[in-house]
Amino acid sequence: MQSPIAYPEEKPASDMILIVDDDAINRKVLGKIFSAYYQVEEAENGRIGIDKLMANPKRCCAILLDVMMPEMSGIEVLRYLKARDMLVKIPVFLITAEQSTDMEREAYQLGVMDIIRKPVVSYVVLRRVQSVIELFEARKHLRIVVADQSRALLEQAERIIQLNQGMIEALATAIEFRDKESGGHVQRISTITRIILENTDFGDGLDEQEIENIALASIMHDVGKINVPDAVLTKPGKLTPEEYEVMKTHTIMGEAILQSIPQMRDNGIYEYACDIARHHHERWDGRGYPDGLSGDEISRWAQVVSLADVYDALSCRRVYKPPIPREVVLEMIQTGQCGMFNPHLLESFLTVEDQLFELYKDMLELEPQAV
Repeated sequence: MQSPIAYPEEKPASDMILIVDDDAINRKVLGKIFSAYYQVEEAENGRIGIDKLMANPKRCCAILLDVMMPEMSGIEVLRYLKARDMLVKIPVFLITAEQSTDMEREAYQLGVMDIIRKPVVSYVVLRRVQSVIELFEARKHLRIVVADQSRALLEQAERIIQLNQGMIEALATAIEFRDKESGGHVQRISTITRIILENTDFGDGLDEQEIENIALASIMHDVGKINVPDAVLTKPGKLTPEEYEVMKTHTIMGEAILQSIPQMRDNGIYEYACDIARHHHERWDGRGYPDGLSGDEISRWAQVVSLADVYDALSCRRVYKPPIPREVVLEMIQTGQCGMFNPHLLESFLTVEDQLFELYKDMLELEPQAV
């Protein structure tokens, strides 16, 4: 007789062999072969065998199945298990004296692991069954290891994504503070962008990941301001024409900065971020900068960030002005006082503006002059 399986220190939960045969003597013979190594359960027909199996399927490491039985034959049991995708988890062996080619063909097509002829030879059937059980246990262990490793890789990837996002937000926020802003501007732009794209038909055709990438990319819209001199960037009064030309360069410089970071090129936000940085001051009528794009020459994401930027700038205190009342903000945007916007975008914006205004309520409560 062969040596028993060398189990690992922690014995697997699958430690039971189910013997399904209408002949009590056959069940006892097979049970005696395996009882030294496994818990043995017996069933006198296929129906009872299935009931015992389904009571605790994870415990069963193999099924020894007679073919000709009352109530439910061995082939019928195989069909039942096949329909529930259980034959890939539990190896099944037909124990039979039948010599039917058709029966064997169907059994193998259904997924039986082996067909063992009666009368059985104890050391042969033990070794054949044990070898397959070892294979299934190894496969199960491998699946667990792969699942654990995949989970660890996903967690590591998520940490890297969060780190990258944190670095992007930190850089953008540093630029905000240099621009004498409150530190919440970039987060509000990202939130407004996401809300418009997720909740209006202006975002139709963009999937969830694309919208997430665009919202994150919007954080970098003013990264080029890092190259604008403080005297211009933080000037409390109106800019001279020469100073305004200097300020406008932040769009081209923003794109150049992003293009100069090799690690950005493999990030899903790269193309969006470059486009938004350069084009978030373009206008629908072609009177924006730096390229004078008009209409649909301006990408949807750049259009949304452009409107979000104007809405936030008007709604918040800046070094050169107090916050503007909500009604006036909406009038200025709709009448083109801050540049022309896509009419479709304006319609979409207005359908969610109540939701967007929630971002400013607490802030404006501290600004009684803006109410």
